[in-house]
Amino acid sequence: MKIAIINIYQNSVYRGAETYVDQLAKRLSKKHEVHLIVGNNKVQERWPLLWRVYLDPQSITIAKFTLKNIGKIWKEKYDVVIPTNGGWQPAFIRLITWLYGGKMIISGQSGMGWDDRNNLWSFPDVFIALSNKAKKWAKNVNPFVKVEKIPNGVDTKVFKPTGRKYITDLPKPIVLCVGALTKTKRIDLTIKAVAGLKKGSLLIAAGGGDMKEEYSKLAKDLLGDRCNIIKVPHNEMPKVYRACDVFSLASEPYYSFEIVLTEAMATGLPVVANRDDIRREIVGDSGVLVNPTNIKAYSLALETAMKLKWGKKPIRQAKKFDWDIVAEKYEKIFANLYTN
Repeated sequence: MKIAIINIYQNSVYRGAETYVDQLAKRLSKKHEVHLIVGNNKVQERWPLLWRVYLDPQSITIAKFTLKNIGKIWKEKYDVVIPTNGGWQPAFIRLITWLYGGKMIISGQSGMGWDDRNNLWSFPDVFIALSNKAKKWAKNVNPFVKVEKIPNGVDTKVFKPTGRKYITDLPKPIVLCVGALTKTKRIDLTIKAVAGLKKGSLLIAAGGGDMKEEYSKLAKDLLGDRCNIIKVPHNEMPKVYRACDVFSLASEPYYSFEIVLTEAMATGLPVVANRDDIRREIVGDSGVLVNPTNIKAYSLALETAMKLKWGKKPIRQAKKFDWDIVAEKYEKIFANLYTN
């Protein structure tokens, strides 16, 4: 089977969506001919109102990139095309695949919001929901589209407890937070929660983000030398996880699936995260769920996670999301596309 995966940002950033493309393509290529149609564009700020109709600069850039590659898609006539960038992209891909008889699959990486509503109303042959809650939501948004649940994954051969550790002089125990320095990641809540602990420190492994100055100042004011903000390549992240004692991320609850949660558990760390259905499904019995906007409760949850003996619970939970298992589920969907 010939498969194309499209991502305009693949060579410029490494978020959950880029991990998804990289890991899925690596495994599918063992049995299929997989083509990556990728760019190196940077993520642009989305303009209020205009992005709702996909006329903001970022959406227009995605549209141009997609149209530029339409000829290649028509020529190759891929059996399956997986667009990942939203906006006008799924509509263009749906039209071209309809014309030559191909199939389109979309994974709900954007979360339960406007972008995935648009993806669903582009009528993919299959929409992949990342959680049970997202599956129910998707079926309500467009009952005419087939929806299957397949979570994102983690490479348990890479993210494991044993191996070299990142060297840091932060005082133990160390809380690790991994995410972009943006408003929706709510890293300010984690900074405030760690500041409420009698001991311990915070290590923030971050990519870019428009809140860097604000978060850096807050961390300096509240934690002083008990906090470091670092930027490391994704392939170095296992070392960072191993150097820490607890993982925490207080993102907005609309996030569909945060791969960093599974990476943390795979390296043996308990997780402190939002108390919601999606995080409950991911974390299971391998952490503490809390309302992070209640800073006192958040601090207590971190303290509890530090004190409890977790054993191998996080590792066992992470293995449920191994990328090899995820890829097998995609294989079944591909097989059904052309047999039903």
